Amino acid sequence: MTVNGKTYEHEVEPRLLLVYYLREVLGLTGTNVGCDTTSCGACTVLLNGESVKSCTVLAVQADGADITTIEGLAGPDGKLHPIQEAFREHHALQCGYCTPGMVMAVTSLLRENPHPSEDQVRFGLEGNLCRCTGYHNIVKAVLAAAAAGAGSAPIGAGTAGAVPTGGAVAGGGAR
Repeated sequence: MTVNGKTYEHEVEPRLLLVYYLREVLGLTGTNVGCDTTSCGACTVLLNGESVKSCTVLAVQADGADITTIEGLAGPDGKLHPIQEAFREHHALQCGYCTPGMVMAVTSLLRENPHPSEDQVRFGLEGNLCRCTGYHNIVKAVLAAAAAGAGSAPIGAGTAGAVPTGGAVAGGGAR
């Protein structure tokens, strides 16, 4: 499989979940384990461009797939992706535990719907839970990222500037 642009080959137990492969084998700990039951979305990654909860995918099922984790979203120079920048600028996090999964779900959402309404953002993030923020600033960040064209920003390209101040897959967040 390819993870964040780098190809990996490992022998793994058939029952190893993708989230644990990413964290324990590859050392990519930005993908969090929240519930292990597909309820929270903290483990959301992009699998062939679609947001998925990596606690529902076996590592062997991702053989040959292209996976992007939160570590692969920013540019090679460390500049934040426009969605990450919008989350920072709009204070769309508190404890930060849900943030990587939320950002990855928003990446997918904005690729599918580059200009969502507030209701579409809220619906699109249903599969990602945040126990701290009440979602207000998350929604503001998604709408700001959308206004800045983040849905068409390349993954791994980062951004030189901040997203100007004044979105999971549509239909329920990460699958």
